[in-house]
Amino acid sequence: MSATPEANPAPVSATPSSRRSRGWLWLVLLLIVAGAGGYGWMQWQAKLERDREQASDAGQRLDALDGRIDSIRRDQRAQVQRLQQADATNRVLRDELLGIGQRAALLEDTVSKLADPDRHGEQALRLDETELLLSLGQQRLLIAGDLDGARRAYALAGHVLDGVDDPAYLSLRQTLQQERAGLDALGIEPRVQAMAELDALAQTAMIAPIETSTQAQPEAPWWRRAFSTLIDVHPSDRMVAVQASDRVAAMAGLQLEISLARAAAERRDQPGFRAALQRADGWLTRLWPESPSLQQQRSRMRALAQRPLSLSLPTLGSTLQQLRQMRAAD
Repeated sequence: MSATPEANPAPVSATPSSRRSRGWLWLVLLLIVAGAGGYGWMQWQAKLERDREQASDAGQRLDALDGRIDSIRRDQRAQVQRLQQADATNRVLRDELLGIGQRAALLEDTVSKLADPDRHGEQALRLDETELLLSLGQQRLLIAGDLDGARRAYALAGHVLDGVDDPAYLSLRQTLQQERAGLDALGIEPRVQAMAELDALAQTAMIAPIETSTQAQPEAPWWRRAFSTLIDVHPSDRMVAVQASDRVAAMAGLQLEISLARAAAERRDQPGFRAALQRADGWLTRLWPESPSLQQQRSRMRALAQRPLSLSLPTLGSTLQQLRQMRAAD
């Protein structure tokens, strides 16, 4: 019975040691778990840092790539502009080359014509100058009425034509001489002469005498001599302006009609010139009393109205026409 109580305490003493071993085991496991967690956390932080670095690197690469793309686009736009400028320059150069080619062709044609022995280059130049002078002379005569200028132009044309030794142009020189003789025979240009006579007539017509009261003649009846200081007798078919206002109005009307006649003469308007002088004749009878001077003035005005304002030269332009026909036939 006593051996039994001594055998039982051994299991009681083993229990604390097993508890201590299990405590150490849990401690080791806790340390292992803590180390693994720390290591995992450190690895996770390192991964996050690497991800941030990779993201930052990727952003920088994207920015660099965008910059390169923008630079490429700028270079592309610059290249397009240079290509457009080069294209425009090429078009300008092409047009200039075409123009140079055309001018070269014209020069070659001109040189070939001048070098042609059948055309006689010097003769062709003289004929061109003669045609130009004849045209100028004709236009100065018809448009400006410059008879002296036309004569000088025809004289120069004659001197130039004398240098042409081709017998085929002998008849042309004869025609030119006839036309020059007709110009010399014209004297003064009709329009200039008509305007000069109109100015002279206007100066004398403006100096109209003032009609005074009719005085009784010694051989007049006694009643006319008695009442001549009281009664002024005028013809009933014509009334001369006596009052100052009437004479001023009549003088203004005469000046206006003379101005209209001068303007019509400037533009070679023969009907307008005659109509203005006819109206001026009516105002003249209002200013001038019946007298030989009035009849002389009216005769001069009627003769002036019949004057031509344009040249009448049948041979005008015949030399130029013949020269053009001969050159066209060649």
